[in-house]
Amino acid sequence: MMTNIYICDAIRTPVGKYAGSLASVRTDDLAAIPLKALMDRNPEMDWSAIDDVLMGCANQAGEDNRNVARMATLLAGFPETVSAATINRLCGSGMDAIGSAARAIKAGEANLMIAGGVESMSRAPFVMGKAETAFGRNHKLEDTTIGWRFVNKKLDQMYGTEGMIQTAQNIADDFSISREDQDKFARWSQEKARNAQENGSLAHEIVPVEIPQRKADPILFSTDEHPRLSSLEKLASLKSISGANGCITAGNASGVNDGAAAMLLASEDAVKKYNLTPKVKILGMATAGVLPRIMGMGPVSTTQKVLQLTGLHLDDMDIIELNEAFAAQSLACTRELGLADDDPRINPLGGAIALGHPLGMSGARITTSAYYQLIHSDAKYALCTMCIGVGQGIALVLEKV
Repeated sequence: MMTNIYICDAIRTPVGKYAGSLASVRTDDLAAIPLKALMDRNPEMDWSAIDDVLMGCANQAGEDNRNVARMATLLAGFPETVSAATINRLCGSGMDAIGSAARAIKAGEANLMIAGGVESMSRAPFVMGKAETAFGRNHKLEDTTIGWRFVNKKLDQMYGTEGMIQTAQNIADDFSISREDQDKFARWSQEKARNAQENGSLAHEIVPVEIPQRKADPILFSTDEHPRLSSLEKLASLKSISGANGCITAGNASGVNDGAAAMLLASEDAVKKYNLTPKVKILGMATAGVLPRIMGMGPVSTTQKVLQLTGLHLDDMDIIELNEAFAAQSLACTRELGLADDDPRINPLGGAIALGHPLGMSGARITTSAYYQLIHSDAKYALCTMCIGVGQGIALVLEKV
């Protein structure tokens, strides 16, 4: 008989802007911060009992190579007997780590798991492929921060290898999402994030990070630094980053960011054995594929799939954490799902346009946010969903215990 899966604790770092407060922190050290925080917050826990640690990471070309999850568990002080693996489903990596950990528990192969995600886009390196001919003198540097590199020509011919910005423009064109509506959605995300920062709603999620200084005391970084609330007039004045006739701008797109998150998952037996407090139940996870040129539409089919899997309906969801890769794709998804543009259930504390999108962390961040919103409100169900590069979607459903 399959067991229930509970989230007993969750924590994340603040999200740093590109080349911002977290830029000096190595990716493996960054991943270790929420892992160490879980240990500090649960001192009675027997950490040698953890069956496995799964962390999402999309890049894995720099300091996050060589299984960043394993390196982070060792850096955080976990016993060397605790195993760890890094999962890469691009933007959905952190959520996939959570869902995969939940599946292990549900199948009875594990009782205690840690899952989360990390990304330092500021520290993503340039990489250089090997020469294609003997003594070759033509070498190309590839930027690993985001998007395609080392493109497969056959795949490009079959499906195209358009960048993330162009896929958002494709959706804006195909689904008639106006620049005005995108800017309104972006402004709304920023307003919600500003309110959540001011009223302390986001503080529940965050463990402060000490940033060493050469000739001064360490700086305590404790607040997401990507939010930039601007007027609609200012947003409307921004130039397109998707071509002369495009409508995607820096103001209605998510950021390039740094951050890490982790949570403790347990079976019913583990909850009893280790005297844990189950707070939120993971009901199910689903993934699905879409055309790469409109990768941002992934949440539509994935949401429908996970709701069918769990026997629930969109109307049952009290919170909808939809990762805002771009306002265009967010609006196209919500409209396809039959939601109003300003449905109050959508990202109540702000989304990735305001808070940022550290790729491997983002799925864990929005799940952590949904977790805290559930336990601090009368809400019962939460849907977490996001699009994924190369044309996929992922979705997770939570229930308050």
